[in-house]
Amino acid sequence: MSPDLVTCDLVLSAAELNAAIRALWSHPAVPLTREQRAEYERLCAELARVQRGGATAA
Repeated sequence: MSPDLVTCDLVLSAAELNAAIRALWSHPAVPLTREQRAEYERLCAELARVQRGGATAA
């Protein structure tokens, strides 16, 4: 597999994770529930892993 394809997959994964993170908030002034906070932390950790290059292409 070419590096370009891997990079493309990582960008899409990062974009999807970023969209999921943004979707947690209905409004910036509304605090997250405990469950939403846990999901936010999980998504941020996964996004950081993808950005470091720790994800594998499907």
